[in-house]
This record gives sequence, C-alpha cells and structure tokens, in this order.
Amino acid sequence: MMGMTMHDVMLQAAGVIAIATAIAHGVLGETMVFANATIEPRRLRTLIRLVWQCSTVAWLAGGVLLIAAPLVAPEPARQWIVVVVAAMYAFGALANAYATRGRHPGWMALAVVIGLAAAGA
Repeated sequence: MMGMTMHDVMLQAAGVIAIATAIAHGVLGETMVFANATIEPRRLRTLIRLVWQCSTVAWLAGGVLLIAAPLVAPEPARQWIVVVVAAMYAFGALANAYATRGRHPGWMALAVVIGLAAAGA
C-alpha cells in the first residue's frame, strides 16, 4: 500500500501475531485445557471457560486495533492504542511466564507483539 512506512508494517505485523496468538489461546484452551479438566460444580467450569475466552476476545480486539491503527488513527490515537494493547499483552505475558515458569511459549508470542507494537508506535 502506498504511503505505508516501516513503522506501519511493524504495527500491522504485531496485529497479525496478536490475532494468531489469540486464536491459538482460544482453541488450545478448549481442546487441551478444558477437555481434560475436571471442574465442579458445572457452573464454575462454565465461568472459568468464559473468563479464559475473555482474554481471547481482548487479544483479538487488540490485534484488530493494531492492524487498523496506521490506516485510520491520528498520531495520538495510534500511540494510545499501542500503549493500551501493550499493557494488556504485558500482563498476559508476565502472568504466563510466572505461572509456567517460562516453559510455555505463549509469553514469548505476547512479548513479540509488544516489541513490534512499540517499534511501530
């Protein structure tokens, strides 16, 4: 696309990786985590699944915002999109790294999104 800078490309790449990470998180949660988990009572199981998928939706939305920011957002809005999405992903990355003692690759994918988004801001 004409007029796209390297910063724009990095921001959009961050968005694509964010969306891929969100989809993987949602699918793997349903097929590997909750398929094998025994959580009682049943209502609690449903609540935990919905809370799990809340982060999936948030990460998807963040990815969409990162992709769209270079196309539609004025500079201050673009910077705030990056700040908010990076903060959301940073919490997820830190929580994932802490909970899995760094053995799960999810925190690394989230860190890549943060780095690319910051470089593209």
